[in-house]
Amino acid sequence: MSSSSFLSPPPEVRLVRRFERGFDNAVAAARTCYSAKGIVTPEEVAGDGLEPEAAAARRQRRDRLAGDIYGAGHHTTFQHVHFQFALSNVSRQLLWSFLHAHPFYNSEQVSQRYVTVRAGSYALPRLPEPALTVYRETADGLVADYEELARRLVPVASEAFYERFPARRHQPERWAKEIGKKAQEVARYLLPVATFAYLYHTVSAITLFRYRRLARLYDAPLEQAEVVERMVEQVLAADPDYARVLEDPLPLEATPEHERFVALARQGPAPGFRSRFDAALGSRVSRLVDWKVAAEETVAEAVREVLGAAGGELSDDEALATLLDPARNRYLGEALNLTTHSKLARCLGHAHYTFRKKLSHTADSQDQRHRMTPASRPILAAQIDGDPDLVEPALLARDEGCRRFFHESCERAWEGMRRLARHGVPVETIHYLLPNAVAIRFSESADLLHLHHKHTMRLCLNAQEEIWRASLDEAEQIAAIHPRLGRWLLPPCSQRALAGVKPPCPEGSRYCGVPVWKQDLAEVRRSI
Repeated sequence: MSSSSFLSPPPEVRLVRRFERGFDNAVAAARTCYSAKGIVTPEEVAGDGLEPEAAAARRQRRDRLAGDIYGAGHHTTFQHVHFQFALSNVSRQLLWSFLHAHPFYNSEQVSQRYVTVRAGSYALPRLPEPALTVYRETADGLVADYEELARRLVPVASEAFYERFPARRHQPERWAKEIGKKAQEVARYLLPVATFAYLYHTVSAITLFRYRRLARLYDAPLEQAEVVERMVEQVLAADPDYARVLEDPLPLEATPEHERFVALARQGPAPGFRSRFDAALGSRVSRLVDWKVAAEETVAEAVREVLGAAGGELSDDEALATLLDPARNRYLGEALNLTTHSKLARCLGHAHYTFRKKLSHTADSQDQRHRMTPASRPILAAQIDGDPDLVEPALLARDEGCRRFFHESCERAWEGMRRLARHGVPVETIHYLLPNAVAIRFSESADLLHLHHKHTMRLCLNAQEEIWRASLDEAEQIAAIHPRLGRWLLPPCSQRALAGVKPPCPEGSRYCGVPVWKQDLAEVRRSI
């Protein structure tokens, strides 16, 4: 894939850390499974120290075994080997649709909540005129509107901030920067998903193999293919032997997503799709639609199994409190999440819930980082048509002028996209101009083990407002059907307070200003 697909600065992909002799290591791990002599080393499988002819024979054996285990689907040996990449000039669309759309990675990326986006910092596809001018004008307009909305929102954010921290009103110069960040957090909803990000991204060898095979999948096939090829080129330059198992990318046309989507012979959602989905949500951001009916009893019985207890010794209520009350289960007051390693906490894996959700692109980008609460996210072209479809940040309700400016900006973005469609620009290119506020509708399922951790993190008032609201919806609905489980879905300060940890808030100087551990979550209100 040539970088000529884009006029903007090409993606920067640097392999900054890797396993030495990773391919040899993967084969050594495979051979160790059947070794009666102990651990097999990478040096052994490569024939280090042998005569040239014997070493060549050893490497041929290595390559045959690598091909055999790869072809048979025995891929865990390739999970030992990891690569850390430093990525720059990659779009938020790429992150949402591809790099962060699966569980098997780790990323640390620049935050739009706290770092100001510079003008012109977005993916610019190579388009003919006049489409190129339309794209530039629309993207530049969104970035300019982001800057303007951030400026206009400062008084609004200031009002909300001092409602939370009334004592700080007397030192406005001290808190001006933080208030500006609150305004910027909302203004970022206008940024196009073409906006560049930079990040560290770490994956195993098998994940990189999967990247290459599916690099041309929806929603950003040109950029995905380019970034993945640069990843692969750097890996092969360091360790050419991976070429022995790498498969070529599947063409988009060969994917079942494309085949079925094309068979539907339409662009955008079916008539009534969005209205039916939203009506089912009602006033919720996240609606509970399915669950295990006997979850409380099943989890309680699992606790008794772990402890070898009978029902008379440990009632359901006692079993669930032993598991979920931080005063009894002190793991829950620790900063380090220990639940997946705790014999007791793993009992929570038997309770399972499915939610139907509607989030903005930017909030869903945060939601998907909880990799153990997976979701079935859409092909964007299946849900987006020629009319604005947005999630409005809560702070805008405080100022009608700012709210009107926000919607006018989004309407200008959609008009730009409509003009590009009339010029015959491919839909995946047009969608780079979607603002962060665009609505994403999907279903998400998780067991309580991982929902518990997610809600502990996202019920904190420092969490993004929209994902906080979704988590609150979920916690309330679980508590309504399974009160003995749901009552323990609490923010970190509440968990720590119950565990006797001081101070209750783990955020230090980032304390949200509200003693949430003393309140019922249903009473908490926020707009920033």
